Amino acid sequence: MKLILKRDVEHLGESGQVVSVKPGYARNYLLPQDLAYEASEANLRRIEEEQKLVEERSRRDYLEARRRASILEGTTLTFQARAGEGDDAKLFGSVTSGDVVERLNEGLEFEVDRKQVVLDEPLKALGRFEVPIRLHTEVKVMVNVEVEREEG
Repeated sequence: MKLILKRDVEHLGESGQVVSVKPGYARNYLLPQDLAYEASEANLRRIEEEQKLVEERSRRDYLEARRRASILEGTTLTFQARAGEGDDAKLFGSVTSGDVVERLNEGLEFEVDRKQVVLDEPLKALGRFEVPIRLHTEVKVMVNVEVEREEG
């Protein structure tokens, strides 16, 4: 039986793909779970139109991410934090992705989401760091973050 997948199905295929499966698998699992629909001529035309729309939206999202990346490029954020003695002193607190997002969004016409900041762990030392911001699956921009000792 030929079906068009509505969503990605592990070990079977990706969304929009036409697959051949046994009738029982289609009738008892894929169709009731709303994971696929029959591959009729009308449905095949519909899936082609949907794929065109998805590609167009993806291209628009990519171009918007590139525009935003050009705005963020070269940005430097400075944080003041209390730290122990010495040049390589550890901070008493940390600079988190939430802090980076809050500071970034202060002067932007768009909002950066916390999930877009690729910070494996919070910054816990003084110094200069490059923090990647993933705006799209194919667009990543580096933002400089400087952590300085708080005076006083």
